[in-house]
Amino acid sequence: MIRIRQQAEGFSLSFKDRQLFSHSRGNPALSVGRGQGRYSSVRGHFRVADEVRERIRCRDFRVLEESAGRAVVAFADLARLEFTEEQGRLVCRIAGLDPVFNRLWLELHAEADEAIYGCGEQYSRLNLRGCRLPIWSQEQGVGRGLDPITLVAQMSSGSGGHWYSSYFPMALFLSSRNWYCYCDTPGYSEFDFRDRRRHRLAFWQIPGKLVFDVGESAPALVGALSGFMGRQPPLPGWTQKGMWLGVQGGPEVIRAKLERALQAGVNVTALWVQDWVGRRLTSFGSQLMWNWRYDAERYPGLPELIEELHGRGIRFLGYINPFLAVERELYREASARGYCVRNQAGGDLMVTITDFPAAMIDLTNPAAREWIKGIIRENMLGIGLDGWMADYGEYLPPGAVLHSGESWERVHNSYPVLWAQANREAVAEAGREGDVVFFMRAGYHGSTRLSPAFWAGDQLVSWSINDGLATVIPAGISLGLQGGAHFHSDLGGFTTVAWVRRSKELFLRWAELAAFTPQMRSHEGNRPQRNWQFDSDRETLEFLARMTRVFDGLEAYRRQALQEYQANGLAPIRHPYLHYESDPRLHKLKYQYLLGRDLLVAPVISPRRRYRYVYLPEDRWTHLWSGKPCKPGWQRVAAPLGAPPVFFREGSPFEGDFAALRRL
Repeated sequence: MIRIRQQAEGFSLSFKDRQLFSHSRGNPALSVGRGQGRYSSVRGHFRVADEVRERIRCRDFRVLEESAGRAVVAFADLARLEFTEEQGRLVCRIAGLDPVFNRLWLELHAEADEAIYGCGEQYSRLNLRGCRLPIWSQEQGVGRGLDPITLVAQMSSGSGGHWYSSYFPMALFLSSRNWYCYCDTPGYSEFDFRDRRRHRLAFWQIPGKLVFDVGESAPALVGALSGFMGRQPPLPGWTQKGMWLGVQGGPEVIRAKLERALQAGVNVTALWVQDWVGRRLTSFGSQLMWNWRYDAERYPGLPELIEELHGRGIRFLGYINPFLAVERELYREASARGYCVRNQAGGDLMVTITDFPAAMIDLTNPAAREWIKGIIRENMLGIGLDGWMADYGEYLPPGAVLHSGESWERVHNSYPVLWAQANREAVAEAGREGDVVFFMRAGYHGSTRLSPAFWAGDQLVSWSINDGLATVIPAGISLGLQGGAHFHSDLGGFTTVAWVRRSKELFLRWAELAAFTPQMRSHEGNRPQRNWQFDSDRETLEFLARMTRVFDGLEAYRRQALQEYQANGLAPIRHPYLHYESDPRLHKLKYQYLLGRDLLVAPVISPRRRYRYVYLPEDRWTHLWSGKPCKPGWQRVAAPLGAPPVFFREGSPFEGDFAALRRL
């Protein structure tokens, strides 16, 4: 129900008894204007600035229509906000706006004590109250803070990140007052939650609409939001049985690594072999040859090897991205057919990734989409691949010329969605839906309904609070609040630069975390020889084997949580406030989470630490490893290696499964 209350100098608008707008001549809710964006990019990192040429604050207003299901407010002769109730949601459309205006600023009502979540996947800050951040897909970045490694990365390659840098932004947010706002806009936008009374949204493309909804509870709101954005397709059953072991180096090397893992008791359900297409050595380390067919020199007889692994019950996963190696035949074919993104001069646009150029497939071209789908069907699914990392998507650079005729600025955020769509359609057309899984790092609106799984991207192989192990926890929580349920991270991290090396302890602690996520997959990193690996010593092998047994011991519980997501939209990785809404202290926490309804997980995120302080909300909790009951509130919990702080709710139907983990 829409309700407008008019005062002498302004009005307020509520929906389902939740105030969303407040306007007055002194504090107008709407401004329009003109601006020119300035963009530059280096290796997927963007600098963005706006030259605002005009901004008009729309102070005068008239309520033209007012009913329970529709309201229209005119702001002088500049624009109208048309509010309608559609399918139980409030939809706001901007009408009557002169096309000369390409900027819009909108202010929404805020309460001083509300928490704000959303804006896509967030690695550094979970509750965004007090923050201003861009909604723009880009590389996560190295370091991401005021620390030496960020400075080194920025000075050497322009790859230093910011706290807000995200592969997977979304122009939406949700409030602890149980309402959400989704903004249908393709371009750059900026959300500002620093004011105690106003949430300020700035758009560089006029939104097609804004959608609001109000929930009776936090779980109901999150479920409604995931239903609106689109839930991920169910994961294949095999993804819940053992880990995906990241290996590379050719048939004999991966066979040897697999045997070492199996002999140590590691439960391996799949090998993830990213170098199936060949290797390229760069200044960044060991990268791949982006020519999407198997490298017969590095992997002779790969189809037969995959068949051999299938005979042993082990799946085979590969790698692909939307770039093409300019040295190889697939690029020459795509270029001859006009399937690559063009530059302003009409040639193929070359994107520098680390220290080599690559062409980018123009996914706005229907023929190019069909071509890459055919490559996936024939060169990947056709030789037996069971899934792959569908990497990148966030690189579309300034000045790119597209087949569709759209400006690159309008397509940039949506390019990852086009990439997800191509992968999803290729799988469906091959008749492999429900059996094949691909996982992505980049996304935007629509990604959740297309991609079966997401991973957290490229973290440092370190304890960095800005770009290491800790950051994947708020990443998983934030994505779960916005409909992304099937989430995992590179076990051990990915990026080795300068003095940063993966230690044994970091690998072990990351394995603990991975055992309590929906998928468990390792990565050797960009410089494998400099990092501690799963088979670097016997103790690590045995530790990983035990963590895979923990992962397997939670299979029935995870399946129930995944089914719950399909039914009501609550992701397996959950912010604790969803089930304990009356506890405001939970909004200050970002490094502990609920896995399903009944497990509270607080991974150890610091080196040489054998305890952790954990906050338990009001409930009856039992420490998983000791079986001892724990009181609510802050607890100093012992956390030896192999026993991260994990608690279960008394009365859970899975208490027997949880107790069995103590005997592993």
